[in-house]
Amino acid sequence: MTLNTTTTRTTRRLSLLLAIFLSVFYSPIKTQALGNVTSLPTFADFSKTIQNGDAKALRGVYVADVLAQPIIQQPAGSPGYVSSTDGVVTQFGMASQYGNIGLLAHNHLSGRFFSQLTVGQEVRLVYGDGSTEVFVISEILQYQALQPTSPYSSFRSLSKDETLSAEQMFKRVYFGDRHVTFQTCINAHGNNSWGRLFVIAVPKTQARIPSFLTGRIQQ
Repeated sequence: MTLNTTTTRTTRRLSLLLAIFLSVFYSPIKTQALGNVTSLPTFADFSKTIQNGDAKALRGVYVADVLAQPIIQQPAGSPGYVSSTDGVVTQFGMASQYGNIGLLAHNHLSGRFFSQLTVGQEVRLVYGDGSTEVFVISEILQYQALQPTSPYSSFRSLSKDETLSAEQMFKRVYFGDRHVTFQTCINAHGNNSWGRLFVIAVPKTQARIPSFLTGRIQQ
């Protein structure tokens, strides 16, 4: 009985977390986004601006010619929080519990750059002490939410004959060996939450690059 209750609660929790992009708003954004391809800083300059000395804090994500975004963490007890500020990405705390990194953004804010990511690109994560983890984008997943306004919606793949439940979708993109998952919504047919985009990046190396070497990485 206890096992069944725990399983039910876990399933509901996972399902609810996939509804984090259902809030649709188009308020004017006055903050400047770093993810502008015409004005991206070099990686070295970007890294310096976001460091705070905390080796455990994930502070920024950089993809050459696409985005350079500071990362903020979700407030305690708010697993559905996604920043409404343009120019930042939110770290998905729940993904960290499974040893992985989830990066969230609304598709009309910083998430608009996620659709410009392509397989084979390098993703550099910067920590507060300046150390860096390097990943490589390995796959891009696109799904239609069959019930866009429901936290229990099933998801149909746009590239193959596959339909996943909310729980299966969560496990597909956040469970498994260490990786980074970019997540945002797909806007289609006048619905800002019509679908979901997941960009998966796997480690290029198994160790962080120390901060004193990050300046040597090709810009």
